[in-house]
Amino acid sequence: MRIITGALLRSAFLGVFAFLSTLPRHLPAQQPPPEARAAIDSWVADAYRSAAARFPCKVKAGGKAKMLQWQAVDRCLNEAAGLIDAAALAKNLAALRDRFPRSAAGTLLAWIDESFERQALPFDRVFSVKNEKALLTLTNSLLRFLPSESLMDLPVTDRSGTRIGLFGGTYSFERAGGLAAANSFRLALFQYRDPSGEMRTAPDKLLLDSFGVPWKDARNQRGFRLTAEILKLER
Repeated sequence: MRIITGALLRSAFLGVFAFLSTLPRHLPAQQPPPEARAAIDSWVADAYRSAAARFPCKVKAGGKAKMLQWQAVDRCLNEAAGLIDAAALAKNLAALRDRFPRSAAGTLLAWIDESFERQALPFDRVFSVKNEKALLTLTNSLLRFLPSESLMDLPVTDRSGTRIGLFGGTYSFERAGGLAAANSFRLALFQYRDPSGEMRTAPDKLLLDSFGVPWKDARNQRGFRLTAEILKLER
């Protein structure tokens, strides 16, 4: 009988971990058939073309930290999303569900979310910024449309110009409004790693021009990602 030493176990574990780390992190469990993938990719590309009619948006920077004007950032992103024909996209998805009846609704939405993620538009196609020293403002709207893994480890600066840490991803904050569902809301927020290495959450829930990351570092990263939430369908 071969004795497996701790060193061998550790080596095997590291090998498996290295392999897993090369795999995409946000793919649906079941991959779509080629015909379905081609159709979904085409619909998603059309949706992004519709949104891109609003881009690029000229945005100025101001304040001590040269933060991009949050009103212009939010208006640009939300107006672009409003150009999407979500009803037509939902209709196409319903037709696809009829063609692949064995696929659960959640699986179909996962397929379309994966395509939205993969075809997300870079920031330099979304915003036109002249000041290379500007900070890309981390508004709630910007974070809501932010693709996963984007802006990771970029330095985060507050409006006073003080660097507080490194960007560590987004998360959602949801607050129920009592008995009235209409009073419920969900915000996209961010977390960051402070200089001591501790992961912290944004101190403010309502992010206007409170924090930003360097535009020169963010401009080539993916910045505008739609999600299946625009279809307003149940999983």
